[in-house]
Amino acid sequence: FALRDNWWMTKIMHDGARNLGWGFLSTLLIGIWRPWGSLKALATADRVGLFLSVLSALLSVTLIKGFSQTNCPWDLQAFGGLAPYVSHWNLWFGDGSGGHCFPAGHASTGFAFMAAYFGLRQNNAPGAMLWLVLAIGVGFILGFSQLMRGAHFMSHTLWTAWLCWTVGWMSHALFHLIGRNRKS
Repeated sequence: FALRDNWWMTKIMHDGARNLGWGFLSTLLIGIWRPWGSLKALATADRVGLFLSVLSALLSVTLIKGFSQTNCPWDLQAFGGLAPYVSHWNLWFGDGSGGHCFPAGHASTGFAFMAAYFGLRQNNAPGAMLWLVLAIGVGFILGFSQLMRGAHFMSHTLWTAWLCWTVGWMSHALFHLIGRNRKS
């Protein structure tokens, strides 16, 4: 993997993008009290739910990644590493090395923000579809950059997209239900 230690790929596409994602999550948190852009169309409770949905998507990827025994491609024997291949579906068997490479945590930096789409769409907020397209685009760009470095397979990125979409949708539905019940 010739780009594994490439300066642009490690410092900008990995470290810089991760820091930018944390910064954007922070601006969503601040947006609860000082709404900006599309967030202005949402009530405070909806902005809280939107933030918590994004955070839930991020935490779900982090949690699964913490338990995963799946190695990165650059660690596998087939690609010059030391670890034998173990399917990420084999939850009980480790290969004795690092693991923690599934799902694609870096791609979740973009994909987790898909969760905000549900709250924006429900409130007919302007830019809901643009928000979704940008989150998907950023997720795939970051996933592809890690693929080029040898850090993930494309399947890791696709599973991350599905996981963030599903957790975002389910958490939005849950937070919306809780918020609606609190109003009654």
